[in-house]
Amino acid sequence: MPTAWFMRRAGISAGMRVLDLGTGLGDVAFQLSELVGSSGSVVAIDEAPGMLAVAERRRLTAGIQNLRFLEADAGAFRDREPFDAVVGRLIWCYLPDPLAVVRHHAAGLGDGGLMLLIDQDTGSVRTEPPVALVDTLVNWAIEAHTRAGTFPAIGSQLGLLLRDAGLTDVETFGIQSYLAPDDPAGPALLSGIVRTVAPSIVASGLATEDELALDSLERRVSQALRSSRAVFLLPTVAGAWGRRRSGS
Repeated sequence: MPTAWFMRRAGISAGMRVLDLGTGLGDVAFQLSELVGSSGSVVAIDEAPGMLAVAERRRLTAGIQNLRFLEADAGAFRDREPFDAVVGRLIWCYLPDPLAVVRHHAAGLGDGGLMLLIDQDTGSVRTEPPVALVDTLVNWAIEAHTRAGTFPAIGSQLGLLLRDAGLTDVETFGIQSYLAPDDPAGPALLSGIVRTVAPSIVASGLATEDELALDSLERRVSQALRSSRAVFLLPTVAGAWGRRRSGS
C-alpha cells in the first residue's frame, strides 16, 4: 500500500516513461507498468541477473508489453532518452553515496521530470509504553547495520537528498503501522531482523550469543509486549519526491 500511494501522490501517471532503480524481482516495476499504461513505458534495472530472470518470467507470464528489465548498475546507468520519472525503493540505505546516485539520475530526467525515493526510517521503531527488551534489540540492530556501512534511518533524509541534488518542489511523507500487543507480526519482524544481524551484533561486542538467546527471542518479545500492553510501531516507510528544474 505505501508504495502505490507514494507513486500516485508524487504524480506517476499514464503515458510517462519511468526508470525503476534496483528493481529486484520487479514488484515496483509491475506497479509502475500499470500506472503508466499502454501509452507509457518502464525500464527496470538491477545488478542481480538471477532476480532479473525471475522478474522477466513474471513479465512474460503476465503478458506485459510496456516493461523491460536490464542488468545495470543503479549508480551508472544512463539511457539515450530522458525519463519523465525515476523511482527507487529500498535501495538508498545500501548505497555508499546515495546523493551521488540521486544527482546522476536527476541529470537523466527531462525538464520538470519527477524523482521519487522510498525507503525505511528504522529510527522510528518503538513501543508505547516503552518496553526495555524491544528498545535494546532495536538499538543493537541499528548499531550493527550502521557499523556494516548501511543507513537504517535513511528514510528521514530522503527529502534532504533531493534538495541537495538540486530538485525543486520537494515533498515528504511517512506511513507507519501500529500493531496491537497480541499481534504476532511485531515479535516475528523484530526477531527476524535481529537474527539477520546477530553475527554482526556479536562480532562487534554489542551483545553475546547468550544475551541474544535467539531460540527464545520471538517468544520473549511477544511476552514483553503482552505484559506491558504495548503497541508496537513498525519502521516508517518514508517517501520523498521532487522535480528537476526546467532548463537545468
